[in-house]
Amino acid sequence: MKSTNKLATIIAVIAIAVSAVAFAPAQKKITVKGSDTMVILSQKWAEVFMKSHPDIVIQVTGGGSGTGISALINGGTDICNASRPMKKSEIEKLKERYNTLGVEIPCAKDGITVFLNKANSISELSIQQLSDIFSGKVTNWKQLGGKDAQIKLYGRENSSGTYVFFQEEVVKGDYAPSCQTLPGTAAVVNAVLKDVNGIGYGGAAYAEGIKICKVKKDANSPGYQANAENISKGLYPISRYLYMYTTNRPAGEIKEFIDWILTPEGQKMVTEVGYFPVR
Repeated sequence: MKSTNKLATIIAVIAIAVSAVAFAPAQKKITVKGSDTMVILSQKWAEVFMKSHPDIVIQVTGGGSGTGISALINGGTDICNASRPMKKSEIEKLKERYNTLGVEIPCAKDGITVFLNKANSISELSIQQLSDIFSGKVTNWKQLGGKDAQIKLYGRENSSGTYVFFQEEVVKGDYAPSCQTLPGTAAVVNAVLKDVNGIGYGGAAYAEGIKICKVKKDANSPGYQANAENISKGLYPISRYLYMYTTNRPAGEIKEFIDWILTPEGQKMVTEVGYFPVR
């Protein structure tokens, strides 16, 4: 008899559990993919937002701006993170598939930072000097007033929005074949940390334990570091917006998430991570 009662109790407990699952509200999912520069920031946004919205799950992955834009075009993500504007050819593909030009949302600012090894005596470089370095026209630190040593170049892979932006705004041509491309700004920083003759570039949020090079607009201008004051005043010469893209005008939980990112609370996290707010 006791065995029968015990079995009945177990069955009742299982029935209640199954019922609870059956009537529990389904979780809504938002996928975010793209810029490696924005991964840390987007993960922070997602983590904090989900704490106050337990019915929403946000999945953040990197891969580069180009990868994220391709995923948006192919229907593989709800939100694309990009550290560069979409190209005309990418917008055309989006229009061809969805009959829309997409929606661009600036969500943060970044100063592309030039990284040097702490042992390097160089402390500032002009845009032209950076162009000469990364295009391969200047190959020895001695040519820039440093020691007699070959310059070692480290940069991002070509799917990266940072790669494209730095190429268009600074290099203004092809990168030198000797430039070693790495999957993520953290890897660039790590490479320069280990190489006394190294130089690299990437998002400001990753500039930890490294020498930050001041950048000059031209030979006759003062050099500025990528910090909040210089970027807000437009003094740092290689600053940019970081973007979120959606196929159509955001609605539902996606709109709720993006609207929250643009609030003072969401923008405060931009500063905490190491980037700069848009408002």
